[in-house]
Amino acid sequence: MTSASATQTKAPATTPATGSPLTSLAAHDAGLLLLRLVLGLTMAAHGSQKLFGWFGGGGISGTGQFFTASGYPAGETFAVVAGLTETLGGLGLAAGLLTPLAGAAVVGTMINAIAVHGAGSFFAPAGIEYELLLTVGAAALTLSGPGRLAADRFLPVPVLRDHRLALGAQALALGVVLAALTLLIRN
Repeated sequence: MTSASATQTKAPATTPATGSPLTSLAAHDAGLLLLRLVLGLTMAAHGSQKLFGWFGGGGISGTGQFFTASGYPAGETFAVVAGLTETLGGLGLAAGLLTPLAGAAVVGTMINAIAVHGAGSFFAPAGIEYELLLTVGAAALTLSGPGRLAADRFLPVPVLRDHRLALGAQALALGVVLAALTLLIRN
């Protein structure tokens, strides 16, 4: 004789055409991977413009002059900080490594970019649509986690392997607070 709890019925297996949970999860992970790669590598390339002058960037000196003209004290220092934040945050997102912190770093940097760029218009060339898209994409990854196709899954830190909304929200709050503090330093 078996008890009711011992004879639980399993859901019947479904095919990919029926949209089984397994298929949906794989599609979800693939979508997150694509978003992480494009957004992360875009940010890393943008940071390398600041740090190394690659891809037509100004390097530390040119970017430092821009930061000084934009009201930041110690322009070259802020150029290094912004370049490292964009490069390392972008590479972290692309790899799915320390995703909550990487996403928060990108969000914080992009909040400053939006503030400097101004909100005179939404659409390019004078608008903030590009910066806003990068900010919201990074925030979405920070909140959702990197998916299963990410380096975080292999770290011995359970909170990163089993991403939770609360962790993403805390990281996002940290990025916003640091962005606000940075903007307060600006003249």
